[in-house]
Amino acid sequence: MPDLPAACIAPSLLSADFARLGEEVRTVTAAGADWIHFDVMDNHYVPNLTMGPMVCAALRPHIQVPIDVHLMVEPVDTLIPAFAQAGADIISFHPEASRHVDRSLALIRDQGCKAGLVLNPATSLQWLDHVMDKLDLILLMSVNPGFGGQSFLPHTLAKLAAARRRIDEWQAQGGQAIRLEVDGGVKPDNIAAIRAAGADTFVAGSAIFGQPDYPAVMQALRAGITEGDTRRRTASHGPDDAATMLR
Repeated sequence: MPDLPAACIAPSLLSADFARLGEEVRTVTAAGADWIHFDVMDNHYVPNLTMGPMVCAALRPHIQVPIDVHLMVEPVDTLIPAFAQAGADIISFHPEASRHVDRSLALIRDQGCKAGLVLNPATSLQWLDHVMDKLDLILLMSVNPGFGGQSFLPHTLAKLAAARRRIDEWQAQGGQAIRLEVDGGVKPDNIAAIRAAGADTFVAGSAIFGQPDYPAVMQALRAGITEGDTRRRTASHGPDDAATMLR
């Protein structure tokens, strides 16, 4: 079983204090955040309305790490260049929200950004079959998109493991590196199982923002990731890999 890439923690601004976003991103980055995650919702594809490119542009000078933009909007193609110009480094979207998934992924890369595809809990991994060559990131939703603070859906673990196998097989055949991100209900008490299942990038909102001590939460998340690595290594030598990794 291949070792996982180094883990990235991407705090989601959806749970931050919107009255002081600049301070929030500076504080959470100083606490050890690897990326900053933007949840962009349009009250059309999902039943909520959040932030647009102007917010991204305003925060870009305050953020010294990659900006990870998750577009929960329909259609997506008009907003891709807008967020790229606003300073996004990674842009992901849902296949259901694009008329031509391959073209939308190419558009993201043409804008100089990394490209990702987001799969809802009920969306099949088969969407990946014909676009692996254009992906830098696969994001699996572990809640139904639209609102922060939801509980992690346990069946996401098996889906993560299946996505990890696809990525490992792709890279073994000479394909580019692809990160495997998970978003929804990630907490210190479940991140070990999520890591063991194959995730390498973790979006966490309410688990971080609003807590009294950001460095302590980040430390707890890192400790869980380390535990997940141990579970994964143990599983690779054990009789029942899935049971060992996901317990």
